[in-house]
Amino acid sequence: MTHSLKLGLHASAILFGAVVATSCNKADSTGIEYAPQMYEPIAYDPLRQVNTNTINPMGINQRTPVVGTVARGKEDYYSHIPKDSVGTAERRLKNPYVYTKANLEEGKVLYTRICAHCHGEQGDGQGLVGIKFKGVPNYTAGAYKTMNDGHIYHVIQWGRNRMMPHGSQVNPEERWKIAMYVRVLQEGKGPDGLADFLTARGVSNDSTQMTDQATQKPTLQAQADKGSENPGQGDKGRNGTAN
Repeated sequence: MTHSLKLGLHASAILFGAVVATSCNKADSTGIEYAPQMYEPIAYDPLRQVNTNTINPMGINQRTPVVGTVARGKEDYYSHIPKDSVGTAERRLKNPYVYTKANLEEGKVLYTRICAHCHGEQGDGQGLVGIKFKGVPNYTAGAYKTMNDGHIYHVIQWGRNRMMPHGSQVNPEERWKIAMYVRVLQEGKGPDGLADFLTARGVSNDSTQMTDQATQKPTLQAQADKGSENPGQGDKGRNGTAN
């Protein structure tokens, strides 16, 4: 065997070993990527990281948003009232939705899905979780009986005591409608008090609107048959204000 042939065989063996070793790194790897510039764009992709970015901070493609940036559809998603300032929320937050039968019934559905396991169907703190862990408030007793919409909205958003915050789980529109239904439960009649709640405020079961200036700011109507412009994020123009 000639010397050149031996060198060729050795080189082939080394190359073959390198390919095998490389291809074994990942189950879906072919070992060698032909013309990688065809796969990897020259421009930075903010949602994909291949190599260290030598220009941006921390070596990542995605830049940190400017302070105060609000994501699309998230305007007023958080009221920016500190979590421990529930008294401020009581005074400043006003429900932008009109009390209607449709809104209250939607609030009842949301309450049943999200709140009843702790607070109970009757609002007495006797849900399955509430019975086990104790200390869940009864909406019909003491100061809880007089909580207004702003107070309830703020606690849903930020949580209080052992209650965890639900601001990332319940959008602003849903928070206000749950608050509406909690006002029904404050009457101490449970879900059956919905009709009486409407009647007491001058609204029949087939009516669409009522006004309670002490707890709401009826700037626009909110009907159940109208979808949100930003599904899952609330309606940009009606998420409530901190004014």
